[in-house]
Amino acid sequence: MGILVHVLLTAVAVWVSTVIPGIDLVGGSTPARIGTLIGVALLFGLVNAVVKPLVKFFGCLFYLVTLGLIGLVVNGLLFWLTGWLAQRLGLPFEVTGFWPAFFGAIIVALTGWVLDLVYDRLRDGD
Repeated sequence: MGILVHVLLTAVAVWVSTVIPGIDLVGGSTPARIGTLIGVALLFGLVNAVVKPLVKFFGCLFYLVTLGLIGLVVNGLLFWLTGWLAQRLGLPFEVTGFWPAFFGAIIVALTGWVLDLVYDRLRDGD
């Protein structure tokens, strides 16, 4: 159940990121858009689970030298990669460049964090 909730929260965070010019959820009915968001959330989770640890391992020196700020760039690149992969898989989601991906990744991270805090509080009954 936890993975399903996490995917749904990530889908909401990706939807919020579409306020950035250059991040578009193209056409379709509302159920189709929801399906696309869930698909992109799953894809983003897979990219983060597979590619991000490799980048961190091979780029650990850059993380140390930049005091972790390179992580923002890496997250932006991973979001851009997710947009590219989504288009290749036929999902109507596009990220048109690095800067939209950079700011979109920040929005996804912050929104996901806030939604996760709210979900944890609701689940714990505080």
